[in-house]
Amino acid sequence: MHRRLSAFLLFFLMLLGVAHAQSGTPQAGFDVKAKQVYLIEAETGTVLFARAEDELVPAASLAKLMTMATVFKALSAGEITLETQYPVTEYAWRTGGAPSRTSTMFAALKSNVRVEDLVRGVTVQFANDACIILAEGMAGSETAFVTRMNKEARDLRLKKSTFANATGLPNPDNKVTMREMVDLARHLETTYPERMAYYLEPEFEWNKIKQRNRNPLLALNIGVTGFVTGFSEEGGYSIVAAVNRDGKHLVLAMGGLENDKVRIEESRRIIEWALSSFERRTLFKQGEAIADASVYGGDASTVPLVAGEQVDVFLPKDNSQKLVARVVYTWPVRAPVQPDKAVGTLKIWNDKQLLREVPVKTAGAVGEGTLRMRALDALIELFFFWI
Repeated sequence: MHRRLSAFLLFFLMLLGVAHAQSGTPQAGFDVKAKQVYLIEAETGTVLFARAEDELVPAASLAKLMTMATVFKALSAGEITLETQYPVTEYAWRTGGAPSRTSTMFAALKSNVRVEDLVRGVTVQFANDACIILAEGMAGSETAFVTRMNKEARDLRLKKSTFANATGLPNPDNKVTMREMVDLARHLETTYPERMAYYLEPEFEWNKIKQRNRNPLLALNIGVTGFVTGFSEEGGYSIVAAVNRDGKHLVLAMGGLENDKVRIEESRRIIEWALSSFERRTLFKQGEAIADASVYGGDASTVPLVAGEQVDVFLPKDNSQKLVARVVYTWPVRAPVQPDKAVGTLKIWNDKQLLREVPVKTAGAVGEGTLRMRALDALIELFFFWI
């Protein structure tokens, strides 16, 4: 029987000049008014601030990120092109167009609109009619498109978020978490970098109606490069934003804010705090041994573990917390062991805050041991089974 064991790595990081802490978390001394928050430094994946990040909340227009993920995937696969045209049905017009009194690109009933213009409608104007037109055009109905959205969510390992329509308009089955919205935003950035410029367009005109970009953070000139805002009666005001500034790349998701003014102010505050208060530290170089894993039935009792990349984290510049790392793997690793075998995860905490999780792999080979060695390992495993 295998047991999950943790190999503690004793680096209280005097080598990094970090002192022992009495208490606190990376966000000690800083807070925001949002009920749900998840903020990461995207290049390293370091968590800078987290609160109720796995709580399901109404998606509102944050659902449009999954709509765009589904559309961009179809464009990349050649299923559709930017020049493909889709008709504006009465359902799309009434539900998301001018009669709906919601965010709209004012697509005219029974007209045809190019996919690229619909994409601009969604990314610049957060247009509900554009979402529905794309959904109906690509899948035959919004319901069929929603099936694709949810499949794409599962394929992206978004385990909790669900979608009931392409717009995020009120429906009890439109639920997301801030953690998964950050993961989805990162997917869009890394998989479809050529599409990200749409989110930065300052305005878009359709049907002789010009609208400014509805992302209120773009006008602040604080390095925001997208994405979307949302509102629901139940969940309040929310936002997902990406930031590239001062050599740092942040992705933020917040929900449960009181109004749009507070959303803008708190977004600016947490972004400026993150950009000014953290610095990058290297914990392990690529290929550097991190820990040893126990080997069962081998000609060696352990095998060194390494990360496949340099392990960096972002820490507060005045950090006084205890930095702790732990390798978690299924004990024991069974011989024979080949190099580069993924066997576990390196988890890094700053006091109580989990900062990063990095896969670890074997750095060498271990052959099968003698019959006596295997028998002894069997006795040891049996002992741990009974305790």
